[in-house]
Amino acid sequence: MKHCRVAIIGAGTAGLSARREVAKETHDYVLIDDGVLGTTCARVGCMPSKVLIQVANDFHRRGNFNAEGIRGGDALSVDSAAVMTHVRSLRDRFVRGVLGGMASWREEHFIAKRARFVGDHVLDLGDEQIEADRVIIATGSSPILPGPWAPFRHRLIDTNAFFELSTLPRRVAVVGLGVIGLELGQALHRLGVEVVAVSLDKAYGGLSDPTLQSYAHDRFSSEFPVHLSGVSKLHEEGEDLVLTLEDGTTLAVDQALLSVGRRPNVAGLGLEELGVPFERGLPVFDPTTFRVEGKDWYFVGDVNGTRPLLHEAADEGRIAGHNAVHDKDQCFRRRTAMSVTFSAPNIANVGRSHRELSAEGVRFVTGEASYEGQGRAIVKGEEGGLLHVYADPKTGEVLGAELLAPGGEHLAHLLAWAIAAGLGVRQALSLPFYHPVLEEGLRTALRDAAEKLEDSPPPLEVLRCADPPVGVRA
Repeated sequence: MKHCRVAIIGAGTAGLSARREVAKETHDYVLIDDGVLGTTCARVGCMPSKVLIQVANDFHRRGNFNAEGIRGGDALSVDSAAVMTHVRSLRDRFVRGVLGGMASWREEHFIAKRARFVGDHVLDLGDEQIEADRVIIATGSSPILPGPWAPFRHRLIDTNAFFELSTLPRRVAVVGLGVIGLELGQALHRLGVEVVAVSLDKAYGGLSDPTLQSYAHDRFSSEFPVHLSGVSKLHEEGEDLVLTLEDGTTLAVDQALLSVGRRPNVAGLGLEELGVPFERGLPVFDPTTFRVEGKDWYFVGDVNGTRPLLHEAADEGRIAGHNAVHDKDQCFRRRTAMSVTFSAPNIANVGRSHRELSAEGVRFVTGEASYEGQGRAIVKGEEGGLLHVYADPKTGEVLGAELLAPGGEHLAHLLAWAIAAGLGVRQALSLPFYHPVLEEGLRTALRDAAEKLEDSPPPLEVLRCADPPVGVRA
């Protein structure tokens, strides 16, 4: 039986990041994966979806041309086959980048087989077994297909299959308006596809603030129909796929794009047979070290279901990789939570959400800014949006934010950095804001929050010479 110091199961972002850390300390490791290489992000996730979104938004801008004095926009059209060829071309470029990064170690350390635990330190690969001192589990997740819908699989598109479409369908029902459903649904609509969406609630892109949820619903339902009712059944009538909703509404489409979540890839690993404590269907693990309780295993990336985002998976992989090659696990603090939905306007959630703060009974004030009438947004033809910043009413510390705003991907980073640095709203207001920029909307929200604080305001937002500089939390 072959022995190694560390075995990594899964060659996605978390697994590859773990490998880099392990390789700093030892060459006695293997990385095992029997699937298609290239990471979920590069192949079927963040990167190809952004290519499609860019094409859709470029085409959508033709609606501003006449007002700007640019003629001929009405004659533009979409060649959906060429669009998908372009998407796949860039997708393949991103995948080649991932595969290229594997070239220097792949032959010596990579095993293209399926692994299953047959002992705490033994992995069965079908035709051989490997004994490992430590094991990192980074097997990712897969799109959910509700069991009763399986007979209609030929009519259903999941996110793994979407980017293999040769052309775009004429009519699509988007089921689920989380991040992926909203991004792809809006892009398809802007490319001329007849889109109808189905969602159980108004939590577009993960929004939890009721005011923002209502604003987002009004905004997106003005672009394409949105039904807030679950799907009770599917059936086919001739060339139509018919969705019957729980409120009795029927929707006839050509295909349905499913975005109802992803399931961690734990089935078939054999974990249940080795006495691993489970909670909500997943092994119990320490979220600061990622060690599985009572085992020499680490559980990282999308498979653990905590923060299924590329930058988070990379961090988790690095932490697990570091701990796997050291005698004592090191506890690491997570970065400030941040997620972005690349809809138009962008949706972003930063720090602690409205739902979290409310559920924990935390007192907070909300600073609000509207992008209706915001100068830079008007100039860019992207007017509209709403930004909420949550702050401690006593200390002024920025606790979190939710937003639907143009340039939200950049606003989210500024807010995440402010939270990570422990800044209060008054400290943030002492920092520079240029004019005219979208970031001025953030200043408006901070000012609104500052007016609701319990302390007395300083004479000006700018610091006095005697004031200490804005610093980073010790």
